[in-house]
Amino acid sequence: MVHNICVGRRKTAVARSFLTPGTGKITVNGKDVSVYFPTDTLLEEVRLPMTATETNDRYDVRVRVRGGGTHGQAGAVKMSIARALLAIDEEFRPKLRVYSLLTRDSRMVERKKYGQKKARKRFQFSKR
Repeated sequence: MVHNICVGRRKTAVARSFLTPGTGKITVNGKDVSVYFPTDTLLEEVRLPMTATETNDRYDVRVRVRGGGTHGQAGAVKMSIARALLAIDEEFRPKLRVYSLLTRDSRMVERKKYGQKKARKRFQFSKR
């Protein structure tokens, strides 16, 4: 039985998480979380909502994530898990708030401007 389905976003990545009562197994796009996010920092980030609410061994999490790179995806997964936990129990809100897990990071990549090399970088100015 699927407990809750919640969406998390970060940069251009979108993650949907499905929480079910279980043993704390996290699966991302059909792979184990440690295979999908191989670095310790990303693993720690993804597990943070469950660590903060002390529910590491209470729920199994299945996540579908698309778009963006690994860091953006990790942020999106983190937010979707936090929102799903909040939907299960409203008393988790203060614990999740402490780590700012419910706040959407609105920073996006600035667009490249015409006549320039990148968003802010300019071509070298030549006086003569």
